[in-house]
Amino acid sequence: MPQQFDALIVGSGAAGLYTALCLTELAPNWRIALVTKDQLSTSASDWAQGGIAAVIAEEDTPEYHGKDTLIAGAGLCEPQAVDILVRSAPRQIAKLVALGVEFDRTAEGKLALTLEAAHSQRRVLHSADTTGRALVSKLAAAVLQSPQIQVLVNTLVLDLYLEQGKCTGIFCASTHSPEVYCLVAPIVVLATGGGAQVFSQNTNPMSSTGDGVAIAWRAGATIRDLEFVQFHPTALALPNAPRFLISEAVRGEGAHLIDHRGDRFAFQYHPQGELAPRDVVSRAIFKHLQTTKEPTVFLDLQPIPRDRIAYRFPNIIKICQDWQIDILSAPIPVTPAAHYCMGGIVTDSYGATSIAGLYAVGETASTGVHGANRLASNSLLECFVFGERLAQKVCQSPITNPQSPITNYELRITNYQSPITNPQLPIPNPQSLKTFATIKANIQNLTWQAAGICRTQTELENALTQINQWRSQLAQLHQSSLPVSRISIETRNLADYAYLLMRSALFRTESRGAHYRLDCPERDRLWQAHTIIKSEEICLMQPNS
Repeated sequence: MPQQFDALIVGSGAAGLYTALCLTELAPNWRIALVTKDQLSTSASDWAQGGIAAVIAEEDTPEYHGKDTLIAGAGLCEPQAVDILVRSAPRQIAKLVALGVEFDRTAEGKLALTLEAAHSQRRVLHSADTTGRALVSKLAAAVLQSPQIQVLVNTLVLDLYLEQGKCTGIFCASTHSPEVYCLVAPIVVLATGGGAQVFSQNTNPMSSTGDGVAIAWRAGATIRDLEFVQFHPTALALPNAPRFLISEAVRGEGAHLIDHRGDRFAFQYHPQGELAPRDVVSRAIFKHLQTTKEPTVFLDLQPIPRDRIAYRFPNIIKICQDWQIDILSAPIPVTPAAHYCMGGIVTDSYGATSIAGLYAVGETASTGVHGANRLASNSLLECFVFGERLAQKVCQSPITNPQSPITNYELRITNYQSPITNPQLPIPNPQSLKTFATIKANIQNLTWQAAGICRTQTELENALTQINQWRSQLAQLHQSSLPVSRISIETRNLADYAYLLMRSALFRTESRGAHYRLDCPERDRLWQAHTIIKSEEICLMQPNS
């Protein structure tokens, strides 16, 4: 029979780790399982460079932070959620400092603040250019030291376990074995990150395959605003190199965005030039490259003092050196890439989804704070603010652990168990691995082409037809004699994520925030509403006033 816990957390980025720690503080007798398909440090949070936004400076206020967030969100932020975010930020910074996170400080010992695009004030705290790593390393160390938390690494979550409409567990499989088993708990938290790996050009780790959204949607949860994907303007653009993100903080410190002639072309598209909102800068680069027929544009760091570059961006220096680029003397070739998914599983301000017992936090959730376009460095902040609120809420409510035996447990397990039970065949054969890998790459390439920076109805319709064909093929493979494997599960999730994204992008016949339609280039006030998908139904829902 299944293993039983008081809470299950799926995902080991900042959101999952912090939520687990908050639960241990508030419920010291609970047994918590933290499930991750990788190791604790493999997450988009760990890759975050820029920093975390919070009102620290005397001249700054939560009202200013909130206003900047609402403007960036292009009319689709939930004002209440934004207010909670900005007013809770200073408390979360204090908690992180107490945990031992070493943010950069000024010569006077104060927390150092930098400026990022679309912020009206310097309010972004950082730890050089590896802020995410500084945060996640401290959180992971604390989780590993907690006797209440059982960490299950290299563990795939296949689907949710539902009992009479309530989520009471998850179906799992080890990445090293085809055996399927069940973990049960009255509280299940999805903190699986985003789905930017659905695009061939992206800045995310390989694990960002939209697992949480796909898993929740298949179980009947409500999904919101998946068409809004933030494309980071400046990812390293070299042949055979990964699309390593060149932090927005580089432009905040004074770097210029130039073309092959040395012109600061971004001012042709927006008065703020390279410090305009991310979607504006990404489209400016996209359009400029189409016009000039050049493969990349460049980030020129020459306006920044050399000692400042060395102090603020040591990791960027190292990565670029690995690719034979000296950023102190040469510009960095860059191009846009998918970076952050604003949409996700709809939650209230405490992380509760539309399914009883199921919660979501971090990038996989849609709390309403990001709207149609995330304000830079609000994403890490969201993990901490709403992770703590989730823990506070569930610990205040009486919970009832599921009682064994769980009905339909054996039947549901049978649906996942492969007919191949020979222990000498724990993984799929090479041909099946190749089939999944081919479908995965095709999904990524098609999504980038049809649902990337600029979209059209015709391309989206054609792509949606093809995605559905691949989904049908994957469903047949899933029911065949192939064992469970990481690539089969991730490809299935990517296919579902691509389907939801494209349906949403096709449905919204306007341009707003990070969603840009060449055939509908203007913002339409009639579309100032959320895109909602539940099962196969899609509709609009007005934001709360």
